[in-house]
Amino acid sequence: MNRRSLFVVSVALAFSASVALVLAADERPAKSSNVEDAAGNLHVPGDYRELYEYLGSWSVADDDKPGAKQIHAVYASPGTREAFKKTGKFPDGTVLVKEQFEASTDTMTSGTASHQDKLNGWFVLVKDSTKRHPGNPLWGDGWGWSHFDVGAPTRTTATDYHSDCLPCHTPAQATDWVYTQGYPSLR
Repeated sequence: MNRRSLFVVSVALAFSASVALVLAADERPAKSSNVEDAAGNLHVPGDYRELYEYLGSWSVADDDKPGAKQIHAVYASPGTREAFKKTGKFPDGTVLVKEQFEASTDTMTSGTASHQDKLNGWFVLVKDSTKRHPGNPLWGDGWGWSHFDVGAPTRTTATDYHSDCLPCHTPAQATDWVYTQGYPSLR
């Protein structure tokens, strides 16, 4: 066999091997995240502020006076923004962490302003496109769902996502239960 034929055969074999690896990767079971155990129990990742991508913040208006009563800051596991921008979907295993703060409101030279004050807890969502924790009442509709009080980042206060989580997320059902309009970095 001459060098040119040998080169063509080598390229063809390398291409075939690459295609086989891609096809095998597509058939792998969904990856689990670093915030869930084998039973699907979630916890707040300790390093999310250093390693995760900041998506944005929400202000929850105070009903009785000017300003906010809560401010929520949201982080996503590494690579989420890039993947979402390409596909418009959260990839399986994506972790979203929403910090829930009490807000303080003060009169400032620029007007009435609210800022984060005391951390109350976290909401943690894990994208699950393969239903890997059937029977767990905190997993369904494509996500693992949990809420954690500030003093217990490994013990969820949620018992059933249908009653504890979906009522707040129902308006965002069309965007995979996530209020994506509040995250300009996903656009």
